[in-house]
Amino acid sequence: MTLDDIMRDIQAMREDLLVFERKYGVPTEIFYEAYRRGEEPDDSAWVLDWSEWAATQQLLQERLAAYNSGVRRLLVNTVVTNLTELIGRTARSVPGAPGSAPHPLGLPWTGCRVRAPVNR
Repeated sequence: MTLDDIMRDIQAMREDLLVFERKYGVPTEIFYEAYRRGEEPDDSAWVLDWSEWAATQQLLQERLAAYNSGVRRLLVNTVVTNLTELIGRTARSVPGAPGSAPHPLGLPWTGCRVRAPVNR
């Protein structure tokens, strides 16, 4: 997996966790702590949600560790020397951002109604 792939996973999982937090009104960290202590829901209808919620949190932690490890490897191998270089290598192209490609029609990106292709 590339750092970009890992970051996309992280973002998707954070969105999934927000759904559970909104549904149950509890931050994931509080839920996960109780879940790890063995607390189970009183309502059997919540069992699948709690299992998915916990699994998503666990996977998020693994992905964050993988991302951090990948960044450390880049820094150790001096592929990048600072955060600005890391962002330059991993950020997706945003129309109008420094270093982004010019508009294909020569128009300014600001206020343009033509959508730029998303680099994936």
